[in-house]
Amino acid sequence: MAKEKPDLVYGTLDMLILKSLQHEPRHGLEIADRTHQMSQDILRVEQGSLYPALYRLEAQGWVKAEWGVSDNNRKARYYKLTSAGRKQLAAETEHWSRITKGIHLVLSQA
Repeated sequence: MAKEKPDLVYGTLDMLILKSLQHEPRHGLEIADRTHQMSQDILRVEQGSLYPALYRLEAQGWVKAEWGVSDNNRKARYYKLTSAGRKQLAAETEHWSRITKGIHLVLSQA
């Protein structure tokens, strides 16, 4: 039986994208691949969700996009985390930690 890939939890896509850009700029496919890799092949970001999210993050000033050339010599938009994006990542990470702690506490009750 094939392992089912879980859907992303609503509201986490922005945080995952920002996290994947924390250390270096990446183009869209690299962002999706990095998220998949960091989650140990559990999470998958679909292109139909990724690119609208990237445009939204760019409009909010959390990422900056510049054209560059990918490893396979193709033109690609590279996204870089801005200082505002770093602050947002920290805020979202703190919020997510509090929520998951609360959920864990509820689930661990007898």
